[in-house]
Amino acid sequence: MRIANVTRNTLETQISVEINLDGTGRSSLQTGLPFLDHMLDQIARHGLLDLDIVAKGDLHIDAHHTVEDLGITLGQAFALAAGDKKGLTRYGHAYVPLDEALSRVVMDLSGRPGLAFNCNFVRANIGEFDVDLFHEFFQGFVNHALVSLHIDNLAGANAHHQAETIFKAFGRALRMAITPDERMAGMIPSTKGCL
Repeated sequence: MRIANVTRNTLETQISVEINLDGTGRSSLQTGLPFLDHMLDQIARHGLLDLDIVAKGDLHIDAHHTVEDLGITLGQAFALAAGDKKGLTRYGHAYVPLDEALSRVVMDLSGRPGLAFNCNFVRANIGEFDVDLFHEFFQGFVNHALVSLHIDNLAGANAHHQAETIFKAFGRALRMAITPDERMAGMIPSTKGCL
């Protein structure tokens, strides 16, 4: 089983993440940010990952540190669980609609961090959640998971729908990328010989 546990403790946040890349879509999420929990549940469910996350952050200031550090910690856990990436598909992509909204996510388990985030939300907040923080979450993830990630919201008139399509598509693309390719068994999917 491809499982990893990572704990991150700073003066701003205390975060614990357990990820199982061969899970069933189960999640246990306690971030103190209900909308973020809802989005992380989309990753687990549509990525068929098991996620156990507990986060305590300085939410009395705002959610920035908690969201960014969650992305960092999830990226670290993902990198550990993915290991040397032998035999994996490596690339993943997904288009996901939700009513009027549509998002596309494309990723490469490249060993290099890169984020292209093209999402113009129709409003600045979903409930009390600042949509600018989605970029911080994914930036933290790619920096520590060492993946190239393109996220494009292609349509949407409802910010909740826009966000949900992004996170569902991310889960689906991740699932594709980490799926073993039996024709690549034992091989690194790169001409470099490493990722």
